[in-house]
Amino acid sequence: VQLQSGGGLVQAGGSLRLSCAASGRTFSNYFMGWFRQAPGKEREFVATISRSGGNTYYADSVKGRFTISRDNAKNTVYLQMNSLKPEDTAVYYCAASTYSSSSYAHRYEYWGQGTQVTVSS
Repeated sequence: VQLQSGGGLVQAGGSLRLSCAASGRTFSNYFMGWFRQAPGKEREFVATISRSGGNTYYADSVKGRFTISRDNAKNTVYLQMNSLKPEDTAVYYCAASTYSSSSYAHRYEYWGQGTQVTVSS
């Protein structure tokens, strides 16, 4: 089970931090990712992190503004979002994979419930 929190409404240029807490599994065994889906659009990759947290990878659209991190002791992955833009508005999902740090949604077996992020201009 993955429980997400931290979404909300923020003005352009502001910041938000999303959290995704996992239970029922050995969290450090999983590669973690964040995806988002805007209304009328397909789900898209945002960021991913390796099991140890030592390697990260970002979509070009968020590189330099978003930071993915994890705390394996707390079974939690985070997405720090800075310099938010209206085009970042979407439902954000965390996901867990036993395979790899991938940008492909189908490589992830477990998904959070999603949290809404709205950025006003």
